[in-house]
Amino acid sequence: MTQVKNELQTDPRRAILQRILAISAAAMLPPTAVRAQPVRPWVIAQIVDTTAQQQDVSKDYLIGSRAAWQEINAKGGLQGRPVKHLSMETDGSTTSLRAALENAQSITTCIALSGTAGDRTAQALTSLLRAERSGLAHVAPWLQNASNELDDTTFAIFADRQAQISHIVKSLSVVGTKDLGVIYASPQEFALYRADVERAATRMSMQISTSQPAQDLKSVGQKLSAASPAVQLFIGGTPELAQLTAGLEQQSRQRYVLALADVNLQTMKEMGAARQTPVFAAQTVPMVNSSLPVVRAYRAAMSKFFDEPANPLSLAGYIAARYTFEVLNKVANNGSGLNRQTALAAFQKRESVDVGGFVVNYNAAGRGSQFVTQSMLGKDGYVVG
Repeated sequence: MTQVKNELQTDPRRAILQRILAISAAAMLPPTAVRAQPVRPWVIAQIVDTTAQQQDVSKDYLIGSRAAWQEINAKGGLQGRPVKHLSMETDGSTTSLRAALENAQSITTCIALSGTAGDRTAQALTSLLRAERSGLAHVAPWLQNASNELDDTTFAIFADRQAQISHIVKSLSVVGTKDLGVIYASPQEFALYRADVERAATRMSMQISTSQPAQDLKSVGQKLSAASPAVQLFIGGTPELAQLTAGLEQQSRQRYVLALADVNLQTMKEMGAARQTPVFAAQTVPMVNSSLPVVRAYRAAMSKFFDEPANPLSLAGYIAARYTFEVLNKVANNGSGLNRQTALAAFQKRESVDVGGFVVNYNAAGRGSQFVTQSMLGKDGYVVG
């Protein structure tokens, strides 16, 4: 655990993610438990995107899921059999994603896909599964786009981007602000998420002005004019937001940035970003210092297996795995037999599941939770909820 901790503190982001992906399934169990299990383990496959724009989300989501499955195995696994948490790295391409899916399909004991990350890959896999009709349940992906059609194989349990925007923009109504600037991390985010953002703004009667996406986000922040809204909604990840705030802080006018659940404010703090620019971030899971049973269990698992600081993205990964387990465990205990088909049928029921106080209760749009809260990185460098 000490070795993992040191690498998490010193290695580049991609090296960290590769290290996590390299952890063997056998390491998830004590050696005596491995020797005592002659049966083949159940396999849960998690597909993660390690491209530069997505690897921060993927790393944290994967760590949280990994901690949950290690905890589950330490307590006896699923139906008395260990769970092999098989993480599959993709490079953002359709070819890579299809290869990962084919690999999962070829493993007869693979009973579900759980915790796909990040959003682009989750979207692409949702579409691919719809076309392929693979029979694998696609559970708890990091799927933020509200425009993505959900069918009977994808089970999104966290609030979408429109719900996040609606929640975080509500605070603007207190001061009567109706103007909102929007900055996208890249042309790709602009193409993928523009419709989502504009739909949310229209619903809330907000006037929006969009800055042209550019590779140099620091210059985007520097070039905002006096006429640009004081409040800017940022669509992108943590490193990109840090670049943007470096430019905003060179302006004489005070700016406020709204970010969504892809952003890790704890990492922003560690990077020394946003020292003069308050950043408000939506999150689709409870605060990491919450007293909810699932959050307490998450903190204990992270401390035991990774010694990693708590953050909302890894908490989301943990909840994703725990929800997957709860549904599968019910199937395993009802006598119908656990396999790919019975697992998919169980998720298709979309029954309400209480995951240690985080309730997954599907709405008409097929989302399992509408929970959104927010935290803030203030000028003093503290993250508060």
